[in-house]
Amino acid sequence: MKNQIRGCVKINGTGKNLYSFINALHQRKIAIFRQYVKGGTLSAEIYHSSLADVQEIAEDMGISLTCYEYGTLSEQIRRRKGRFGLILGLILILGASLYFSSIIVAIEIEGNETVSDGVILSALSELGIEEGTNFGQINYVWSENQLRLMIDKIAWAGMHRTGNRLVVEVTEIVKKPDMLVERIPCNVVAAHEAEIISVLVRDGQLMHIVGDYVFPGDMLINGMTTDHNGNITLHHAMGEIIGRYSDTVEFSGAFTKERMISTGKTDKRRRLKLFSLEIPLYFGKNRYEYSDSKEYDNPLYLFSKKLPISIETTEYTELSRTESTLSAEELKAELIEKIYLYEKNFLSDCEIISRDIKETATDEELTLTVTYKLQGDICEQREIAIK
Repeated sequence: MKNQIRGCVKINGTGKNLYSFINALHQRKIAIFRQYVKGGTLSAEIYHSSLADVQEIAEDMGISLTCYEYGTLSEQIRRRKGRFGLILGLILILGASLYFSSIIVAIEIEGNETVSDGVILSALSELGIEEGTNFGQINYVWSENQLRLMIDKIAWAGMHRTGNRLVVEVTEIVKKPDMLVERIPCNVVAAHEAEIISVLVRDGQLMHIVGDYVFPGDMLINGMTTDHNGNITLHHAMGEIIGRYSDTVEFSGAFTKERMISTGKTDKRRRLKLFSLEIPLYFGKNRYEYSDSKEYDNPLYLFSKKLPISIETTEYTELSRTESTLSAEELKAELIEKIYLYEKNFLSDCEIISRDIKETATDEELTLTVTYKLQGDICEQREIAIK
């Protein structure tokens, strides 16, 4: 660290009076270190403040001297001492550091699940606590109590400072769960026309066995049983009846239709964001009739710390409504994608044994008819009407 401040220079000297040159340096009390002589050349390191004296002695004794200054802090400062913009920048950075160290740069909220960050931030704003507020102006105990009273769903609130961030911790009121009535008497009926593959009854009386063929609405598990004395007992029939059944779905698409296509034109609108204040850096409005937009934020950092200053950019891409015609292969690829999404969303809980796709085309549209052979649970609960 000492060398960084004072500056360090490496010297190489050659000549006939080399050892006299070394003695002269010591007599002038010039600090010299890492000194050695090899092959008639003196190598050593000195402080930058002694360089002029060393060069003067070398010239008097006929010593050929070469110098190289290491990249130290003092060397960087001397090289840039005429750059007033750099000095001004350093002053601004120091001033900004002092300013931002005493105000709220960001508010972090922890512990909330049902209460949104926006609701809590709005309540804090009413209490005079927001980005840019001086930490010294905050009455933490009073603010915590007021926040809890302002938001009914919060049972406890706490605040503490971490650097230039205000951390707000909340605990929400736990709502008593509603009692769900899950034991309503019911039967289990078939949801599909299917052949029964396996049965598992958890409650109720089984009405069909493996190998039976059932139709939609046929009773699979009876929720009403009678004992040998004629007493009737109502059950919440439950079980798992696996059946093999068929299902047919059609997917259609037109060869010609209107689509939104990018024209390639873009328009960028930038805003300077300072805390919650947004300053537009543009004039006029977006003139595109149809457009797609995306936003991205470029925050300013100081010593790896994010500051509440950023440039927010919205990029608009112009779209035009255009009639386009797809080839049979392109339209079929779109429909195949729809089939994939249908299977992912609606058939994920059953096994697809096979699928048969038939293609039907007219001048205007293409239709894919998919016939599935499926295996899965065919149970459907149906309440027992009680008078």
